[in-house]
Amino acid sequence: MKKIPFNRPFVTGQEYVYLQKAIANGHLSGNGEFTKKCQQWLESNIGCYKSLLTHSCTGALEMAAILADIHPGDEVIMPSYTFVSTANAFVLRGGVPVFVDIRPDTLNIDESKIEEAITSKTKAIVPVHYAGVGVQMDLINEIAHKYNLLVIEDAAQGVMSSYKSKALGSLGHLAAISFHETKNVISGEGGALLINHPEFAERAEIIWEKGTNRSQFFRGQVDKYTWVDVGSSYLPSEINAAFLWAQLEAAEEIKERRLAVWQQYHQAFADLEAQNKVRRPIIPADCEHNAHMYYLLLPDLESRTILIDKLKEYDINSVFHYVPLHSSPAGKKYGKISGDLIYTNELSNRLVRLPLWVQISEYEIEHIITQVHRLLK
Repeated sequence: MKKIPFNRPFVTGQEYVYLQKAIANGHLSGNGEFTKKCQQWLESNIGCYKSLLTHSCTGALEMAAILADIHPGDEVIMPSYTFVSTANAFVLRGGVPVFVDIRPDTLNIDESKIEEAITSKTKAIVPVHYAGVGVQMDLINEIAHKYNLLVIEDAAQGVMSSYKSKALGSLGHLAAISFHETKNVISGEGGALLINHPEFAERAEIIWEKGTNRSQFFRGQVDKYTWVDVGSSYLPSEINAAFLWAQLEAAEEIKERRLAVWQQYHQAFADLEAQNKVRRPIIPADCEHNAHMYYLLLPDLESRTILIDKLKEYDINSVFHYVPLHSSPAGKKYGKISGDLIYTNELSNRLVRLPLWVQISEYEIEHIITQVHRLLK
């Protein structure tokens, strides 16, 4: 059979129609019709005060770091088990990532470890919703309120997920989401900054438009636009926004199909978990997830490596995930550790992700399940 890739981007078909319309509109540079449609969808469906499309989730995190007024030496608490952009956005402003351990169940930041990591230099907490499963945001928000800290959600994987019936991305002061082609809803490259507190909205828009008050000028609020703050070119083009609009229209359908595949995996590996050969993902009762990924935890690094290598022989591309940031060269240079990162170190060595995309066939799913069972038994 043909090689089964880890991911295959899904296209609804409507993207081509909207791309043609964007071209016909003659406005390709961003903040046009499709940008506004996407932002309105996010505000309506996530429940944020304001959303701004960006060229990437990385860009959205960088905007959040500027809005958080990060200065050299300011500390930002986050998990080490995350993508480099989570930390890099703050390091670019001179901030210091402070890495704390993850929970053994969800692999999200361990909320019980956060308070002990707070110092007089702490400015923000950045919870990462791993695999689209919500962090325990109630306690984190309580801690942030107690110490007057900002909460910036890294909800890169969290579109269409919720915690206690509230959409991920709507629970902190600010949030960043991703539309990279590996995510559920995509635009190739893309993201959005979500603003949940109105006091950030005006400055966010200025930062978004290269530090100018251009949007205020077009609304007639100022008689000319000029450079008023720091900023950069964070807008995506209308081509990206047009593609994304087709995806957002199908977001519920995409989620349901991914959940069906996720559940098929989950049921199929229950017996292996009962035999202590793997551990399946754990979804807390107060979380509704979006099936962003399906992973298994193997007993150790050696068994994980063998499984990945053997699956490759059967044309199945399974992969591990992050190398923890605290163990990376840049993490050692720019960050610091709070407490022991026992679960971060252990679980990152044991995790393997299985192929999951919208149009994966029943035959491909069964082939993957069969080979995993055969190899582990």
